[in-house]
Amino acid sequence: MFVHPFIRKRHESAADTHRAKALSESPKPRKNRNLDLSPSSSPSTGLTEELQCSICLDVFTNPVTTPCGHNFCQICLKEYWGNSKDYNCPICKKTFNQKPELKVNTTLRAIVDLYKKRNRLKIPEVLCDICTKTKLKALKSCPVCQSSYCETHLKRHFRVPGLKQHKLIAPVKNLQEHLCQKHDRPLELFCRDDQTCVCVICTVTEHKTHNNVPVEEESVKKKTQLMKSQTDVLQMIQDRIKKSKDIQHSIKLRKKNTEKEKADCVELFADLIRSVESCQSELLEVMEQKQKAEEKQAEELIKELEQEITELKRRNTELEQLSHTEDHLRLLQIYPSLCSPLDTKIWTGISVNTSGSVETLRSALAQLQDTLDKKLSQTVMKRIQRYAVDVTLDPDTAHPELTLTEDGKQVRHGNIKHGQPHNYKRFDKCIVVLGKEGFSSGRFYFEVQVQGITQWCLGVARESINRKKDLYLCPEYGNWTLWLSNGNVYKAGESSPVSLSLKVKPQKVGVFVDYEEGLVSFYDVESRSHIYSFTDQSFTEKLYPYFSPNDKGKHSAPLIISPVSYNE
Repeated sequence: MFVHPFIRKRHESAADTHRAKALSESPKPRKNRNLDLSPSSSPSTGLTEELQCSICLDVFTNPVTTPCGHNFCQICLKEYWGNSKDYNCPICKKTFNQKPELKVNTTLRAIVDLYKKRNRLKIPEVLCDICTKTKLKALKSCPVCQSSYCETHLKRHFRVPGLKQHKLIAPVKNLQEHLCQKHDRPLELFCRDDQTCVCVICTVTEHKTHNNVPVEEESVKKKTQLMKSQTDVLQMIQDRIKKSKDIQHSIKLRKKNTEKEKADCVELFADLIRSVESCQSELLEVMEQKQKAEEKQAEELIKELEQEITELKRRNTELEQLSHTEDHLRLLQIYPSLCSPLDTKIWTGISVNTSGSVETLRSALAQLQDTLDKKLSQTVMKRIQRYAVDVTLDPDTAHPELTLTEDGKQVRHGNIKHGQPHNYKRFDKCIVVLGKEGFSSGRFYFEVQVQGITQWCLGVARESINRKKDLYLCPEYGNWTLWLSNGNVYKAGESSPVSLSLKVKPQKVGVFVDYEEGLVSFYDVESRSHIYSFTDQSFTEKLYPYFSPNDKGKHSAPLIISPVSYNE
C-alpha cells in the first residue's frame, strides 16, 4: 500500500509521541489491599488492579520485579527500556546505573494464574505466526506487521530500528480488526466525537477537527466507567442477595412461628374440649336433677288433684241423695254444710314447666361461651407474651418537659422544662419519648403500667416520625396508638379516631406488634382482654415503642414499663 512520505513521517511521529506519553506517564502508586482469591471475588474489588501491569493495563504475563519493588509484564518492561536512553522504573522513575537482571516473579505468577483460574478469565490462546514447527504461545501482537510473536521471534522488534517504532499490543487472534478498513493502518487513536477507533490518517482527513486521543487513554477512561458500572451492578446483586436472605429468614421465622402457633392451637382446643366436656357433664347433671324435681312436683300435684276429686265426688253423691229425699227436716238441717264452698285449690295457671330444659340449655351455653372466651383470652395472652422484649426509654428522644428515671423504665410529665441539648432525634413540640431499640421484623410485645394517669398515649411509631412539629395520631403520620383523655375517654388513633367502650379501666396495657403481618394490638393485661387492633398495615421502617404521659402536675403518676409476668 502506498503512503505519502509526509503522512508516514507524521504517523510515525504521532505514534512515537503517543507511545512515549503512555510509557512516560508515572502511574500513581496504589495502596496494598488484601487479596481475595475466592471464586466470589470480583475484579471490581481492586484485585485486578493489584495484578495489573501499569504499562499494558492488563493482567500480568510473566511478571518481573524491578529492584525498587514494582512489577511489570516481562515483555512490557523490555519494550519500555528498549525505547528509553536509560533504565528507570516506569512508576517511581528511579534510575538504575545498569540494566537490572530481571527474573520472573514465580510467586506473583502463581497468584496471577490462580486468579485467572478462579475467576475463569477466558484468555484466548494466541500462537506465534513465525514459528514453523511447534507453535509457541505468543507474547505480543504487532498491528503494523499483522503478526503475533513468541518471546524468541519478538526480539527483532527490540533490535531492528524500523521495528522498534511499531506499537505492540497484547496477543490477539484477529489482527485485522485492529486495522483501519479505509487506510489499512493501525487503529491507534479514538475519536470521542464519533465514538470510534481511527488511524492516524483519519485524524488528518474526516476526523481532523475532532477530539482524538490515544486508544490507551480512552481505554483507561472506559475501564474506569465499566468498573463503576460493575460496582453498581455488584451493589444491586448484593442488595438482591440481602433481600433474598431476608425473605428466607422471614420464611424460617414464619415457619418457626407457625409451629408455635400450631402447638398453641392444639393446646387451646384441648382446653376447649375439656371445657366443653365439663360443661356437658354439668349440663346433663343439672338437666337430670331438674327433671327429677319436676317429676316430683307433678306427682305431688296429681296426688293433690286426686284428693280433691275424691272429695268432690263425695260431695256430688251427697247432693244427689238429698235432691231425691222426702225427709224435709234433714234436708233443711244439712243444707248449709252442703252449700258451703269446698276447701279446694284454684288450679287456673298451675302447670308443669315444660320449657325448663331449654332455659337450662341456654344458661349452660352462655356459661360455656364465657368459659371459652376466658380460655381463648388466656391462650392468646400466653402466646403473645412469649414475644416480650426489654424496652428502655431513649433520653435523646424525650421532650424537655419529660423526666426519665435512671434505669429508663419510667417517664413522668412535669412542670419543669429541662435544658436538654438539641438533636435531630428529640421531640420538640409533642410530649413524647421513644424506646431505644427499634424493630424491623418479627414480633415483639411490651407492657406499660398506666395506673393513676388521667391522660396518656401508647403504641409504636416509625423511625421517620416528625419530631419537630405538631403530630397527628394516625398511621398516615407514622404512629399506631391508643390513648386516654379526661380520665375516661379511650380512643384508637385511626384517621378518624375510634371511640372505645371499655367495661373496666385498664391498669396495665400490653402492646403487641407483628411486623410482617402489619398488626398492632392492645390488651388489658389484668383482665387478659383485647382492646383494639390496627390490621393490614404496611411497615417499611423500624418501629419504636411510643410513650406520651400528658398528665401534667406535681402529683402526676408516671408511665412505667413493667416486666412481663407470664400467665401460665
